[in-house]
Amino acid sequence: MYDFIQKFHSGWAYIVLILLLVAVINAIIGLTSKKEFTPTDRKIGLFALIATHTQLLIGLILYFVSPLGKAAFGQMTNPQLRLTSLEHPLINIIAIILITIGWSKHKKLIASDSKFKTFAIFYGLGLLLILSRLPWNLWF
Repeated sequence: MYDFIQKFHSGWAYIVLILLLVAVINAIIGLTSKKEFTPTDRKIGLFALIATHTQLLIGLILYFVSPLGKAAFGQMTNPQLRLTSLEHPLINIIAIILITIGWSKHKKLIASDSKFKTFAIFYGLGLLLILSRLPWNLWF
């Protein structure tokens, strides 16, 4: 079960990164071109939000079924264990909170440029945080 969840978590991460990248690029293009915020733009943001929340749930399940999850939590002197047991989950939870805030804030806005700006900032920050704490050595 652990191996399946770990592979699913890693595979789903590619989808999350692609959707977040598309959402951020779409928001920047919409902001710079002064185009109208459409239902398609909303769906792009929504799919990125759903994918990140799904990844969070998969990650939490993985954390608690992993033989390294809770057991490695107190071993902060080992950089690799610190990354996978503390930094990766904590920073990614913060990133998902930022993405969720961006989604919530955009719903209250009326102007298209404000909506695009909100997505660009919050989704962009979330993407940067996620990229900063990925265990790249486990991927390649």
